[in-house]
Amino acid sequence: MRAVVKNSIAVFHPQGFLDGNSATSLLSVEDIDATLKLNVEMVLVSLKKVIFFNRNGLDVFAKLFKKVRTENHVTVGFCDYDSKKYKAIMNFYTEAMNFSLFQTLEAAELFTSSFQNQQKNILLYSEDKSQRAAIAIELHDNGHNPIIAQTKEEFEEKAHVPDSYDLIVEDTYLGQMGQKVATRVTGNAIIYTVSSFLDAEISQTFNIAYHNNSLHVGFRLFIFDAYKVVSMNIHALNFFSKLASSAAEFNATICFVGMSFEKTPLSFKDTLEDAGIMFFDQMDDILQNKELLEELGASSAASSKNKRALTKQVVTELPNFIEASVATIEMMTNAKAVKENAKVDKIVIDDKRGKIASSIGFYGDIDGMVILVFPITIAKKACELLIGESTDDPDLILDTLAELVNIVGGKIKTLLADANISVDITLPRTYPNVDSLLEITQGRSAVEVSLKFSNEHFLFFLTR
Repeated sequence: MRAVVKNSIAVFHPQGFLDGNSATSLLSVEDIDATLKLNVEMVLVSLKKVIFFNRNGLDVFAKLFKKVRTENHVTVGFCDYDSKKYKAIMNFYTEAMNFSLFQTLEAAELFTSSFQNQQKNILLYSEDKSQRAAIAIELHDNGHNPIIAQTKEEFEEKAHVPDSYDLIVEDTYLGQMGQKVATRVTGNAIIYTVSSFLDAEISQTFNIAYHNNSLHVGFRLFIFDAYKVVSMNIHALNFFSKLASSAAEFNATICFVGMSFEKTPLSFKDTLEDAGIMFFDQMDDILQNKELLEELGASSAASSKNKRALTKQVVTELPNFIEASVATIEMMTNAKAVKENAKVDKIVIDDKRGKIASSIGFYGDIDGMVILVFPITIAKKACELLIGESTDDPDLILDTLAELVNIVGGKIKTLLADANISVDITLPRTYPNVDSLLEITQGRSAVEVSLKFSNEHFLFFLTR
């Protein structure tokens, strides 16, 4: 199959049905290699003329995408689909999707160098907050003016105002930016959703590596949304008891919300409560109780398990971590970073006034954590694009800062992938002040890099 090349995008146009057999015969490595010689920025497969596809059919392309992305560092994915096809693809790849989705070819062009600095007004919306932020940042970086709708209702209202926007972007996904493992909520709680019959399978399906790294990053409150749980057996009971024991070593709290014990012995509840797990009838019993939320999710004395030595392999990748962090903040603040000094030492922050912070973990081939300490003025400026206006609301600033740091994490993941290092990222943890950060990082050594943005001091730490 030959590609049609337009504005540095190569588009393949399959037709008819896409299943495992037909997709294999439609596109080959040789087809893509021939296309890449044309120096394109994107390789996309159009679904415009595809009547039907299944997971097997898309997997053929996804495997080719991965090879192309790793070896040539170009954007890969699908384009030209309706909402029904978009939802189907998202359902197929709920755990991990390393390719991109663009509703139209016109939308994809906005992310290429051919359309840089044309200052188009773009209305955008995504249900995924992380994606919403990632798309806005990429559009802004390309010289466009993204107008972000925070809700579906706001999006539909604005979308019906004629001639207000050059283009509307929805049902779009930037690969490697999303985080589907859990949901971050205000108060730094991580919510896991469990359902049906909980048995021995939970120990295989639950991402324990993600959970453990979230503990290392500093999360202290984990909520299991158990509204749809029918019952639990002894194997699941043992799993959650062990999970609670490991959480206790970090002074973390595990809660169950909405769990019914109609078909589960009440003695199980007693056992889990003895292990330290708390039970609530409604999610709002936690999330709407600010004092309780802060108490359960508060930073606390660091466990000795937190204190892991930096490795040479992690430190070797320092330039990638710095590039991902600095490039994002430079773009968001329109301020050039000035490097002052770098050192390896215990994490100490002398000037705590007017500072907030965020951390994000990575794990896989290498593991560790990046900590960013922002002057509040820089944080507000960096978040202004994502909020759509300036604000002094501390909760909103922290919430938006987490989205920005999630973008940094996505860039780290991509840069490391380019170096053939595979990692996953945790959700970002935010800190309203430096003291709450230092409670988590007690005794840790880190590579510290001091920077200035607009004469404001900014600190970067790489630690484990």
